[in-house]
Amino acid sequence: MGYITGLDRNQTAIISLDQYVDENNLCRVIDAFINSLDLKELGFKYSEPKSTGRPPFDPAGMMKLYLYGNQYRIRSSRRLETESIRNVEVMWLINGLTPDDKTISNFRKDNRKALKEVFKMFNKLCLSLGLYGKETIAVGNKG
Repeated sequence: MGYITGLDRNQTAIISLDQYVDENNLCRVIDAFINSLDLKELGFKYSEPKSTGRPPFDPAGMMKLYLYGNQYRIRSSRRLETESIRNVEVMWLINGLTPDDKTISNFRKDNRKALKEVFKMFNKLCLSLGLYGKETIAVGNKG
């Protein structure tokens, strides 16, 4: 009797990233939430691409990546870059794009005010949907 075998890594397979992301996954909430926003109204840089020059990354995709990172405590631009290459959920969320750490960092720097507003809105949404348990209490000590 042999072992249970997995897939042959050299065999071509037709798969969809959608198969790997459960319908109740937080990625789908983030995706729907960001797609519902008017990023131009919120003041995101490059919310309207120019007709000349190299096209920028879509701020919606960058916001999805950043919000995902925030929810999973991934704050570093380099770690977010790595997640975009190795994490199937992130690949699904940003359509397989792989922005580098400098691009991610510049997005954060260029959109500080808009990012804060989106985080407030997302937290309110999650609270209203009962997605946050409110079981953690943090107490500071000034001493």
